[in-house]
Amino acid sequence: MQERATAGGDVELPGVDTHDMTPRERHEFSRYVTEFPSPCASLAVPVAQCVLEKRACPSCVTAAAAIAKAVREGLAREQVESLYKERFDETLAKHIPVDGSPSRGPEAALVTIVEFADFECPFCQRIAPLLDEVWEKRKTELRVVYKFMPLPMHPHGELAARAAIAAQAQGKFWEMSHQLFANGQHLESNDIDGYAKAIGLDPARFRDDMQSPATQARIDADRKLADELSVKATPTLFVDGRQYDMKGDLNEWVDGEIAAARPKP
Repeated sequence: MQERATAGGDVELPGVDTHDMTPRERHEFSRYVTEFPSPCASLAVPVAQCVLEKRACPSCVTAAAAIAKAVREGLAREQVESLYKERFDETLAKHIPVDGSPSRGPEAALVTIVEFADFECPFCQRIAPLLDEVWEKRKTELRVVYKFMPLPMHPHGELAARAAIAAQAQGKFWEMSHQLFANGQHLESNDIDGYAKAIGLDPARFRDDMQSPATQARIDADRKLADELSVKATPTLFVDGRQYDMKGDLNEWVDGEIAAARPKP
């Protein structure tokens, strides 16, 4: 696609497909990308200028594509602005310590997802297969970290969290996690003992670790962190420190972050 303005004054950006937009959508898109600031705070230029001049901001094309998607979905300006700010405003990215938390993927991954979840939460159970799929397709570039946030309203949430931490001590957190999410309506002690046996855990050590002070300390630390981050519900996801909007497309969001983080040739 050529770097040019259309006859109606609208802009076309290389790397952003707008051919299927209506005239109204194209005009809205053009207005937003010429008004919204570049995702890189060091560049005091609009998104469109950043893309057209090939400025040194790896997120500009991704940002323009996200704006185009929001316009196609018929979102009002304030909604587009809110989504744009939540995803691309560098000042909103939060530092989330992950030491000691169960994780999969390389520590030096291009992108990190941190999930605060409760094994008894039906919404967490529903999103678990999606997170598995997202990670499986990008496992060399994506790291997924789990944080324990059992909610008081779920009577078996903390018991399940203890089981997962005890399984982590034997190197099988993810195996236990899959058992707990897949059987979220069956989280009594006997059920959990059966899951431990199914994934090959040492039963005596498993029971001891479930009740250990270290297990309680992990749950308490994650709950404290959730409070500091103003996490109110489960599941809550952070993608490279920015809170993910659960109405969005997680695959698209992660792919955009990975593309922006890849070293340029």
